[in-house]
Amino acid sequence: MPEIFRFFGFSFFFYSREHEPIHIHVEGNGGYAIFDLADNVFILREKANIKTTDMKKIKSVIDENADIIIKRWNDYFNN
Repeated sequence: MPEIFRFFGFSFFFYSREHEPIHIHVEGNGGYAIFDLADNVFILREKANIKTTDMKKIKSVIDENADIIIKRWNDYFNN
């Protein structure tokens, strides 16, 4: 499970046997979320047990690091 980074007690990662579209999993503090890439923007697909304040932080981290997430996905799955 390649972890891309960790912020605010949350792990941002994808699984080694993933599927399209490009997406990122976020887990921590007893909750999780999944964001899919659509039209060059990560959109929330699913979430459970994450506070609204934490979701804002998570979304900000994803938006600010979208290029890194996409590059890591492509490097991992297109080699």
